[in-house]
Amino acid sequence: MTVPPLSTGPEQPTITEIRPDADEALARSVLAVQHAAYAVEAALIGDDRIPPLHETVADLRAAPLRWLAADLPGPGVIPGAEPRLAGAIAWTEDDTTVDIDRLVVDPAAHRRGVGRALVTAVLTHAGARRVLVATGRANQPARRLYESLGFTAIGDEEVIPGLWISRYARCA
Repeated sequence: MTVPPLSTGPEQPTITEIRPDADEALARSVLAVQHAAYAVEAALIGDDRIPPLHETVADLRAAPLRWLAADLPGPGVIPGAEPRLAGAIAWTEDDTTVDIDRLVVDPAAHRRGVGRALVTAVLTHAGARRVLVATGRANQPARRLYESLGFTAIGDEEVIPGLWISRYARCA
């Protein structure tokens, strides 16, 4: 699945389907972005026990997830420059529900529409199905993103002692 950029600015992300389970080098790139992104969330919520923050390449490759990646043009937005991985989103799905497992954006690409483009691509893919997502309860940037895309808070949960997440749902 290839999704066109949301707008035509010079640094809009290109969204493509990826298979980190089948490509170790890609999995390492995704994992580097994932660790950097979850380190930011850990600082925001004051807790570094977020499971994906501690995943290995083997863990990431073994996870039964579908993936999209967002690439931005290379440094300096030079025409023809090699794109760089700016973020990724992974989910599971069945006939009625798409459950976003993780959204990771390289901190160097924050506030550039990468997360919005990735979530929007999954929403488009989901069609009429219900879409679920969760984030750290104190992660206000992620919560604002999901709410701006039409997600509704459905509750908070303490997943391990002292670590709270907020769950969201969106129906088409």
